[in-house]
Amino acid sequence: MTLHIETPALLFSATSLILLAYTNRFLTIAQIIRKLKKTYDDEHNKSVLLEIKNLNLRLTLIRYMQMFGVLCLFLSVFSMLLLFIEQQISSIYMFGLSLLALLISLGISFWEISISIDALRLHLSDLTENKIDN
Repeated sequence: MTLHIETPALLFSATSLILLAYTNRFLTIAQIIRKLKKTYDDEHNKSVLLEIKNLNLRLTLIRYMQMFGVLCLFLSVFSMLLLFIEQQISSIYMFGLSLLALLISLGISFWEISISIDALRLHLSDLTENKIDN
């Protein structure tokens, strides 16, 4: 198998967009947590505390998503460096590892999205129960 320098470079735009999306998710969740903490300080509502716990797990997952996304980018650049110094075999392995890091990042992203969907369904369940009762 031959790897050309353009192949690892293809991951740059995709990885950059993914990292931007992860950062936006992080910022949104951080903002929600700040609001919920203020609400909890005022009301000491246990359901708010559970929401904060759920969001804290999501923040942890986003940190790992970002970490593996940056690792993917790093390994892609390292792969290109190895190609530049004509280390074809090592470059192929580094590129393979960068793809693996991207897959792990996307897998964690899937997990975080499923947690988010479950939390939203829990919020919507109150509405559907009220609608059924009326």
